[in-house]
Amino acid sequence: MIDWLLFIPACFALNLAFGPNNLLALTHGARRGVGFAALASLGRLLAFAPMIALSALGLGVILTASSVVFGIVKIIGAAYLIWLGISLLRSASSIDARSLSGGDITLPRALRSEALVALSNPKAILIFAAFFPQFISLEAYWSGYAMLGAAFLMLEVMAILVYALLGKVASRFAAGGLPIFQRLSGAMMCVFGAVLLFSPQPSPR
Repeated sequence: MIDWLLFIPACFALNLAFGPNNLLALTHGARRGVGFAALASLGRLLAFAPMIALSALGLGVILTASSVVFGIVKIIGAAYLIWLGISLLRSASSIDARSLSGGDITLPRALRSEALVALSNPKAILIFAAFFPQFISLEAYWSGYAMLGAAFLMLEVMAILVYALLGKVASRFAAGGLPIFQRLSGAMMCVFGAVLLFSPQPSPR
């Protein structure tokens, strides 16, 4: 039986952890509003769903065991995050307060960014592979994994709304500082990419 009283707060802490996807929700919320950020996050959720399924099938173990596979995924993911960060930095100078009501961020582009950022970090699969099994009994493995996956995605939506709302509130109080916010977001994306690139391969549990 799943210990929901332990899983929910522990999982929500993971959902709320500041990372590239939540930084995107913050940025989208600041520039286009909570509704836009919520729609854009569908790209992340659609990426996480098969990642959870793949973890259940053992891909997390494969990534942990194979340094070659893990290294390839890590390099691709780090390169994309750094590219995204540089793009944010380059576009910051063209942003003004009018960007809050429109801007150059289209929904397809935002959906793609959310999905690619989610897919670019192999640690997400490793979290699913290492965290979920602690709450599942072998007698109900598949149903338990499905329930935990659904709960994770629902909590992820809540975290997305939190970050999007924070971004919107911040933009209202400091609309003139949006270019600075954009530069900080870009710099943080580059930092996340560098951290991912030089992070060691997790050891098998």
